[in-house]
Amino acid sequence: MSVYGVLQVHSAPPALCPHIEWAVAGTVGATVSMPWVSQPAAPGSVRAEVTWQGRPGMAGAITSALAGWNRLRFEVTEEASPGCDGVRYSYTPDLGTFSAVTSANGDVLVPENRLRAALTIAATGTAVLDTELERLLGTAWDNELEPFRRASDGAPVRWLNATG
Repeated sequence: MSVYGVLQVHSAPPALCPHIEWAVAGTVGATVSMPWVSQPAAPGSVRAEVTWQGRPGMAGAITSALAGWNRLRFEVTEEASPGCDGVRYSYTPDLGTFSAVTSANGDVLVPENRLRAALTIAATGTAVLDTELERLLGTAWDNELEPFRRASDGAPVRWLNATG
């Protein structure tokens, strides 16, 4: 079984570009060439995106290969496939990695048990429910990445294939 996904590198130092391509190629098992362009939200940085195809779970493997390179900001999405939910990973140097199950339109889906845990934590008085829900939705990652996403307006649009 094969799935499709997209890697969006929102910002990277130009010197890391070949290393990013090598890391992704080593993970997906195919040559990767990414169209690097300047990133207006971080002068001196570049951005690129690439569509990939691989086995279910490949988004996590790509994220593992790139996470910890503390000068990158990126997101990896993977389409849902039979028996597997869609997923999105977000990474920033300040926040680390966030992962979430996603719906067909890209919305973050929060599993029932995680919602119950958030309610339990909020009930103990150690956290406010709003704070727990923002954590579950990855709000801090969205807030940090949004200026980099907007700076890519006008970039080529990559459509994922429908599954079902």
